Amino acid sequence: MTERATLAPAKASASTAGEAKLPGQWRLGAARGGIEVKTFFRDRMAVAFVFGLPPILLVLLGSIFGHQAAAQGVTVGQLFTAGMIAGGIMSTSFQYLGIEIATERETGWLKRLSGTPMPRGAYFAGKVVQVMVCTVAETALLMAVGMLFYHLHLPTSPGRWWTFAWVFVLGAAACSLLGIAASSVPRSAASATPVITLPFTVLQFISGVYVPYSVVPHWMQVIASLFPLKWMAQGMRSVFLPEHAAVLEPAGSWEHGRIALVLVAWIAAGLVLCAKTFRWQSRG
Repeated sequence: MTERATLAPAKASASTAGEAKLPGQWRLGAARGGIEVKTFFRDRMAVAFVFGLPPILLVLLGSIFGHQAAAQGVTVGQLFTAGMIAGGIMSTSFQYLGIEIATERETGWLKRLSGTPMPRGAYFAGKVVQVMVCTVAETALLMAVGMLFYHLHLPTSPGRWWTFAWVFVLGAAACSLLGIAASSVPRSAASATPVITLPFTVLQFISGVYVPYSVVPHWMQVIASLFPLKWMAQGMRSVFLPEHAAVLEPAGSWEHGRIALVLVAWIAAGLVLCAKTFRWQSRG
């Protein structure tokens, strides 16, 4: 009886010590992020698609239209670069996450992962880390292409860098949440690419990425204004283009307040959509 009483607290203490040593959710999320980043860069097709397509399109479109003047002191190539940076953010967040998560769901990876002791939040934290690493890298690549071919000038004032930072973070957050939510739409991994890519491609054409926004028909501008990409592209133009280029915008100004409001609204909507639609296993 005495021996049992002595052993019981010892076992409890060992158990408590073991529990105390378990890593927290933030640490697990960071570790999961490292795994996601390594997995991404080991997939050569994904790397080629995510990092190769936007710069190639920028060079092609810029070579055809890049030296045409859009306004005094502003070329179409500079417009393309600013818009393509916004499109690159959405590509590495919305498009990649939507397709990747849909594939992981069909292969049963999500179901197996949800059965492990790892907090589910750590999975999403890992995806966020992967998105941010890839988005920063692609944005730097597109800025380099713009500077090399189209005389894009980096911001020289802290105010413009601050605008770049909040447009970048809010845009990436909104598009990541929408990508996670959209991953539940495809019924199979095979259909994920067309289902996710089609609306994204349409948005790029009407939001000022592939075509200067000022030449997009008005009814298309109205549709584009309902989604975050248009506002992300406008925010990036306000960062990289001269102040007088604001006359090219429909409102004649950069509308920073409205940009922030729309992106925050989409972040809130994305959270609701993720909570309502996300599934850890494929439909039966």
